[in-house]
Amino acid sequence: MKKIFLLSAFTVGIGLGVASCDSYLDINQDPNSPSEENVTTGMIMPAAEMSIAERYGDFLYITGGYFAQYFAQQFGTSNYIGYSRFEMSPTRSSGTYTQLYQEVLNNLKNINDRATADEDWGTSLAATVLRAFTFQALVDCYGETPYSEALDPNNLTPAYDDGQAVYEGILAELDAALSRVEPSADVCTNFLFPNQTADSWIKFAKALKLKLLMRMSNVKDVQSEVAALISENDFPTSDVKWADCWSDEAEKRSPLYSGEFAPGMQQNLVANLSIINTMQVRDDLGNIVYTDPRLAAFFNPNTYGNYEGSISGTQYAGTVIFNANFWCLPAVAYDQPVYLLTVAEIEFFIAEYYARYGSATDAAAHYAAAIEASFATAGVYGVAEYLERYPYDSDNSIQCIGVAKWVALSGVNPFEAWCEIRRLKYPAFGTAQGDDFYNNSDDSFDTSSYVPGTLYTPIQVFGQVGANQLLQRFPYAESSSSRNSNVPEFPGYTVPIFWAK
Repeated sequence: MKKIFLLSAFTVGIGLGVASCDSYLDINQDPNSPSEENVTTGMIMPAAEMSIAERYGDFLYITGGYFAQYFAQQFGTSNYIGYSRFEMSPTRSSGTYTQLYQEVLNNLKNINDRATADEDWGTSLAATVLRAFTFQALVDCYGETPYSEALDPNNLTPAYDDGQAVYEGILAELDAALSRVEPSADVCTNFLFPNQTADSWIKFAKALKLKLLMRMSNVKDVQSEVAALISENDFPTSDVKWADCWSDEAEKRSPLYSGEFAPGMQQNLVANLSIINTMQVRDDLGNIVYTDPRLAAFFNPNTYGNYEGSISGTQYAGTVIFNANFWCLPAVAYDQPVYLLTVAEIEFFIAEYYARYGSATDAAAHYAAAIEASFATAGVYGVAEYLERYPYDSDNSIQCIGVAKWVALSGVNPFEAWCEIRRLKYPAFGTAQGDDFYNNSDDSFDTSSYVPGTLYTPIQVFGQVGANQLLQRFPYAESSSSRNSNVPEFPGYTVPIFWAK
């Protein structure tokens, strides 16, 4: 069986190819049926969506989780020990880089070309929004990526564009697509907003613009553009996510569950002490005096019914006490949503805007709204008590927002958390390091020196990152750098991408 759509040649420095059968969709056609002429945008869109979900909801979720110190490596396993030490190689991201260009961006271009020719502006907007979302993720990983010369089958060595130029380009694309569409316009068959009208896509587009602009706000004056979006207040009122397209069957489960937690899969991810010891408050004697209600939604207790977080950079080889039963695991189900943008993130961005440009009262109100939205996403109660313990702090607004956003994203979208840590510089590194928490020689474990709401240097941290620093970018993917002579020289693992400078 072959796919219902045909992929054109892709040119991002990775050669030419056609994708294999999608692992999450059962949408095939008889090989004897007519080919590309009879393929509709409504056939292509779901497969493009699931290609995004597969990489954004699995690989980028996992790596973001390690770099944001939500995850540590499971006892006795080593699959992701490099991530746990803040390391990324050119080969490990190659599959994601390739798929995002080949199976996502090429197909979205195909959809948009068809929709534009037919003046199908609702479908054109949907394709443009997902295209912008994908390019944003590529910039946020690599800093620079092919954009202006990408997807041209006659150019096998496209130039890499500066990240800010890509951001500005996709913002212009979103504006152009929004200018052509009415809320009632039809949209082709899709999983994200299956009501098939443009209204939800318009709101998502505006929220994505808010995120892009706020990411740029430290390097470009975008205050007026953000103010206009906030004044219009036409954002999603529920989380943007792929949630109702998974079932408990092989190849139809949510990507993270399918890749890491399905029956028979090796368990690699355990909770990190950073997030666990932040969401559980202890007194001077070590007694738990407060537990964030979202903890139980985001992580499962260990075998003994406790929440224990492991340390970045080690897998406790040879230990007797700190084995697989000791650490708690992320709470992941077969129908785990793939979140693209949550209401909590939108409210945190607005709170940050008011903290920087407006009134503390408005900032506090949107900070509270962000917490409320985060609790709603987790399906738990207790907002009032949380805000009593962690109220908005106008004297340390960015730290307050940054740490609260980090906690809110811990069971929702680790990739975006890694991005926001790099941009906001919070959580910051504390004084304690991974070696202070665990002594392999006597198998002792002591996290009393950990300060809640901070990061720490992993044990055996990657040498090109070093102590008290975060991995700032991926090296350019090997699938591109080995073939494209225009790949720029890698600036280094600790050189921030444009919006984090």
